This record gives sequence, C-alpha cells and structure tokens, in this order.
Amino acid sequence: MPPELAKRPISFTGLKTPGVVVGLGEARVLKAGPWLAQDDVLVAFGLGSCVALCLWDPESAIAGMAHVVLPGVDPHGTANPKFARSALPALMSLMQAQGAPGDPRRLVARLAGGAQVLNMDAVHWIARIGDANAQAVLEVLAEAGVSIEGCDLGGSQGRSVWFDPREGGRIRVRAIGSADHYL
Repeated sequence: MPPELAKRPISFTGLKTPGVVVGLGEARVLKAGPWLAQDDVLVAFGLGSCVALCLWDPESAIAGMAHVVLPGVDPHGTANPKFARSALPALMSLMQAQGAPGDPRRLVARLAGGAQVLNMDAVHWIARIGDANAQAVLEVLAEAGVSIEGCDLGGSQGRSVWFDPREGGRIRVRAIGSADHYL
C-alpha cells in the first residue's frame, strides 16, 4: 500500500477516515505547524486492552502516539511500539527524526486504554492483559523519567483517542457510551 494511503485510510463505507490512524502495534508522530491539514490528528480507534502511549515535547511541538498491544518486550530486542517495554524507544526515535530531543525527561506523557473488555475468569492471564499493558507502560515511563500528566486507564469500556499537536499536548478520549473528555 502506498504510504499516503496508509496515512489516511478509507473506511468500508468509502468515506475518508479523519486523522492519521495509529493501528495495532504502530507509532506515528506529527509536528505542529501551519503545514498541518485540519484533520491531521493522531487517532487510535477502539482501544480495548491496548494502551495509547501519547508523548508530547512542548519545546518542539511534536506529538507522538504508540498503540501498545502487549505488555512484554520485543522478542528480537528491537524498539517496537507493539510491546509496552519496547514502545518508548520506538516512539522517541520517530519523534527525534522530526526534531525532538533524545532526553525522555523533557517529554510529557498521557495514557488511555488498558481496559478489561473480555468477560473471562480472572485467573486467565489474557483476562488481565489490559492491566498488564497499563502497568508495563507506567513502569517504563517512570524508569525513563517521563512525566505523566494524565491517565484514563483500566475499567471495562473500550476507548478511542485523538491527539492534535495544535492543542498543546492534550489528548481527547471517548469511552464507549460516554462523552469526550480531555487529559
């Protein structure tokens, strides 16, 4: 698929999906500036047990989002946004390519997701994957010294997240059946 189509997918209805979709195990970045189109926002739709790791560098006005799927580390030891313990370096690398610094202590994080959406016996590890994803991301950010300024984690409702770099690092979260709120 050509990169320009991957950036702006077409829905099954044939209508353009607004935003730069951050799919399962992906990471994307946007830099605020006059070159951004009106609908240039990072968006992760339908987060269940996954966690949207949103990083903001206030000095360079660069926003980054990783769609974390699993709580562990990449099995090949590479930076990989699919895994909670590998997502931070993957996202920081993309942000650095756009001009953000390499110091994670300069970044601000906001998180959403990590729900328990499957109604299963709690002894099954997969039933607690949302909790494990959230905990792993929180630990990695704390170890790196990244300031966490907002969280909407856990519960049993899926969420969608929008991150517009023109909004100063805030994210918009919509849980199923709820009104939007900002972190």
